[in-house]
Amino acid sequence: MIRIASLFALALLTACQGGTADREQDANNASAAKAPALLPVMIKTASGAHRFDVEVARTPQEQDKGLMFRKAIAADGGMLFPMDPPRTASFWMKDTLVPLDMLFIHSDGTIAFIQAQAEPYSRTPVSAGVPVAAVLELRGGRAAELGIGEGDRVSWGGCAVPTEGLATNLNFCPVPER
Repeated sequence: MIRIASLFALALLTACQGGTADREQDANNASAAKAPALLPVMIKTASGAHRFDVEVARTPQEQDKGLMFRKAIAADGGMLFPMDPPRTASFWMKDTLVPLDMLFIHSDGTIAFIQAQAEPYSRTPVSAGVPVAAVLELRGGRAAELGIGEGDRVSWGGCAVPTEGLATNLNFCPVPER
């Protein structure tokens, strides 16, 4: 009788562990499904090329939220706000907890304007004052750390990393400098 009880307890324990493993796998799968896909962005400066892997705010709702409520931004992370068609974009820092560098990008891929270290919670609008193809937000101070400045060139998606065979419909290939 003790042997049957031991076998029953072992079977019950095995069944419970399998359920836990299944639940953990389901949670991992759900977490991966919720994690945003990252888009490669390359910025070519006088000192070399710098790669960032950023989230993309495509919809008006995603663009309204942006990086609000984030407690940290990865050193080579951030968020891209594509503007199609190009337009004069204006951003503010309401409900943004960390300083950001905002890079306003011309249609030819050059950086039109950089707002460095935009102040958290500020309601003061920030704009390049000209139509832009996109705005790239990076961790505050990152542009200065890497020597990124106005006039540097930006590309993203498959145009940024053509050797990676990236499958995306969001590619930005600026015309090469002449």
